[in-house]
Amino acid sequence: MSIDLFERAPEFSEVGAGIQLGPNAVRVLHDWGLQQPLEAVAAFPSELRVRAAADGRVLGRLALGEAMRQRYGAPYATIHRADLHRLLLQALLETTTVALHTGQAVIGHQTDADGVAITTASGARWHADALLAADGVWSTIRTRLLGDGRAAFSGHLAYRGMVRREDLPAALRTPQVVAWLGACMHAVHYPVRAGQWLNVVVVVEGPLPPADVESWDHEARVAELRQRVGRTHKDLDAVLRAVPGWRLWPLHVRAPMRGPHEHAQGRVALLGDAAHPTRPYLAQGAAMALEDAWALGRLLAAQSRTAVADWPAVLAHWAQGRWARNARVQARSRRNGTVFHARGALRWARDAALALLGERALDQPWLYGGAPDPLAEAVIRA
Repeated sequence: MSIDLFERAPEFSEVGAGIQLGPNAVRVLHDWGLQQPLEAVAAFPSELRVRAAADGRVLGRLALGEAMRQRYGAPYATIHRADLHRLLLQALLETTTVALHTGQAVIGHQTDADGVAITTASGARWHADALLAADGVWSTIRTRLLGDGRAAFSGHLAYRGMVRREDLPAALRTPQVVAWLGACMHAVHYPVRAGQWLNVVVVVEGPLPPADVESWDHEARVAELRQRVGRTHKDLDAVLRAVPGWRLWPLHVRAPMRGPHEHAQGRVALLGDAAHPTRPYLAQGAAMALEDAWALGRLLAAQSRTAVADWPAVLAHWAQGRWARNARVQARSRRNGTVFHARGALRWARDAALALLGERALDQPWLYGGAPDPLAEAVIRA
């Protein structure tokens, strides 16, 4: 099987900031033989700590590190997006079956009895047995396949920044994921780049910036961020002040998936944000995209040992096995956004639940345990 991979950007760059990878995502990278490259560039936090943004109270804790490895067979990792791209790209370049075409935006496709034809912005046309679209929340392929309109602005804005670990006060140089919960806002920071940098994200509620809505990278004014965050505990304030520059990311979303038809139809499939854009409140957007690819790869590897791939059948099987898990992650992420930003009685109930349940309130066995093996499902169904 040969693969042509089309990337709209002319090259892979340092765009982006941090990503959290739960044990379910790390297990995928391990299965692809990327454990050592991952360990060279990622950080592996020892704990998730949840604090009140206003007064700094510790609301909850979850042991990560070795506890996650023992419980789920893989650690919890945090990584810079560019580092993740780089290790995946290196693995791709080491194969002989994938041809990478950069600076080629796919703007249209058409199916026929033999496969799928695509057209790029440069006017080039290609024909293949199937089309796997991972072209993000503004997916052109989704628009043509489902015709369900544009993703909606969530009303939430994410401010992103990074700071060198050495530029932080000594007390804040801890190998932890720290989440700060406040009224109509929350912040999270964690180490990346082998622990040498801290990635900081602040999510607030506000109007859509008057700019290109399809861009996820806008200039951010520090004064606007400070005004929206309000007064915070000195530790959070020290982290925010240490960040030398901020970028703004308006969060656009879709409703949770409603069925396998939103993942695949015939010879065309949607993966990652093209299929299920996910709010960041469960830190699973990248993980679900990795799981999508892993599950499809498992099915294709098994079929390629016996026959030429029956693409419609493979994609239908894959979509049936993926859509409900992705929909659950989307729904839980949306719910978490309400809980994180709670005020009044809901905030009191949230804090009480964290105190009463302890780690059980923060652990996610159904999620961190990993995606079901599509090959095992196939055996059971057979």
